[in-house]
Amino acid sequence: MKIPVATISKDSPMPRFGLGTWRMGERSSAAQAEIAVILASIERGVTLIDTAEMYGDGGAEAVIGRAISGTSVSRENLSIVSKVYPHNASKKGTIAACERSLKRLGTEYLDGYLLHWPGEHPIAETVDAFETLRAQGKIRAWGVSNFDLANMQELITVPNGKKVATNQVLYNLSRRSVEFDLLPWQRERDIPTMAYSPIEQARLLESAKLKSIAYDIGATPAQLAIAWLLQQPDVIVIPKTTHIARLEENLGALSLTLDATTLSALDAAFAPPRKPAPLAML
Repeated sequence: MKIPVATISKDSPMPRFGLGTWRMGERSSAAQAEIAVILASIERGVTLIDTAEMYGDGGAEAVIGRAISGTSVSRENLSIVSKVYPHNASKKGTIAACERSLKRLGTEYLDGYLLHWPGEHPIAETVDAFETLRAQGKIRAWGVSNFDLANMQELITVPNGKKVATNQVLYNLSRRSVEFDLLPWQRERDIPTMAYSPIEQARLLESAKLKSIAYDIGATPAQLAIAWLLQQPDVIVIPKTTHIARLEENLGALSLTLDATTLSALDAAFAPPRKPAPLAML
């Protein structure tokens, strides 16, 4: 099994399949199972782990820190991405938040550090903080999350704003509005997209249409939904699971090649956008 790679910066190539950790770190009773699935992911070559200070109020970062301290895989071979809360995203606040995240994760640097969504602080101030952290070696690259086209257009006008490495957005078969304008705009500028909730928090798995198309190609609905995103060379997919069996299933998406008939069937079942729409968020 080979996980494809996207380039988000010269110093930080990013695997295009990773593990999301939203809702991890919220209950101490679940910690061992969460650590187990993180370790199982790493053992299977899934070295990209996405998190945020928001997840479990830092609990997810702490769980990841415990997991990576117990793996034989070197830190240089892991890709860890975290996010700063918008209300912390002043220059001083961003730097302080990053330091807290690094401490919880038990690492000296992040491969990616994102602004979780647009907030009250001027984006120029946040970018200044990101560039300071990058110069200090505490982050390899920086990006944003939940930014729509107008947000991205504003971002690249501020000093160093064009150094944005990625935009993480809600993107899956049932949430395709980003294809109308945001993804083409980012592609023109070589800005990869990170797709969170690729199976819509499991709701897509109940789609009769998706089940039928998946059955026709001998795949599960989850595998088909993930493979559809991976078909696009600049999309990074971060499904979250706390079950090793589900992890194994998701990894099966890497072996799928979708032909034109399957892609047409998916377009018929989940129509691409024909007009702009507000950016969807969970």
